[in-house]
Amino acid sequence: MSQDLLLGVDVGGTKVAAGLVNAAGEILSQQRVTMVSNDSAERGLQAVFSAITQALAGGASGIAGIGICAPGPLDPKTGVILNPPNVPCWRNFPLAEEVRKQYSVPVKVDNDANAAALAETRWGAARGYKNVFYATIGTGIGTGIVLDGDIFHGRTGSAGEGGHVSIDYRGHVCRCGKRGCIEILASGTAIARRAREWLAMPGVKSLILDLAGGDYLAITGEIIAKAYAAGDKFATDLLQHTIEMLALWLSNMIDLLDPDVIVIGGGAAALYSPFFDRLRERIPQLTVNPHAHEVPLVSARYGADSGIAGGAVLCARL
Repeated sequence: MSQDLLLGVDVGGTKVAAGLVNAAGEILSQQRVTMVSNDSAERGLQAVFSAITQALAGGASGIAGIGICAPGPLDPKTGVILNPPNVPCWRNFPLAEEVRKQYSVPVKVDNDANAAALAETRWGAARGYKNVFYATIGTGIGTGIVLDGDIFHGRTGSAGEGGHVSIDYRGHVCRCGKRGCIEILASGTAIARRAREWLAMPGVKSLILDLAGGDYLAITGEIIAKAYAAGDKFATDLLQHTIEMLALWLSNMIDLLDPDVIVIGGGAAALYSPFFDRLRERIPQLTVNPHAHEVPLVSARYGADSGIAGGAVLCARL
């Protein structure tokens, strides 16, 4: 292997993915294994070792470092996993140290949205910009902030939780305990929930329910996207309603951070992409910043592999 290669590792509640990444940010190969997140800390660590070992068929001596995207809360300075709800087997677990002892290469750990934001800045859709706001919209909403080319961690490493910024103090209660977080209003999960609520109203009809086989619980973001593509008015109204909330939230981020660019990724990004022009129109109307219209809104380069690219880029900066 070339010393220009990096290993990116993406740890989730059900899987660990590891991939080799070159200096241009291209993912050359990858392996996936099952994550054992509800057993002992050692079993969880062994899943990480298994994915890394399979990805490093030629040996760890040929890579510049190992970067790991892991569920938070975590300490990016020490690489200690604190108390992630999605990986309950790790509590105050020194992940970076354990991996470093096993493979004898530099190891960095950060959360997925932070690392993905840095990958997009160095290699992806935000290349050439120094100040970046990144949002990944899927089951939830995660965000990462890059200022002057580096991840902004804040005082304790906990900065960047933009998905839990509230825009409606009377809204639904988020899993974090607050009301009206953008995650509980505009994530893929939130759109499906709103569709079920609206479709339960008397006289409301939509292709969405037909595509779901008449089962309200089977409604997903993918089904809503199909209904929208087929010209369903209900699906269009539903998405336009959600876009208004995203526009308000993103306008807040511009007023707070004044970024050079906004990057949108995640599984639900494709659902929203037909409405990017509407977002570009609405955001400047909702900001105090007179230059808001100059901030590009772009789709992320990395999709489902953002954790691998994000992990790798952590090492690229060592």
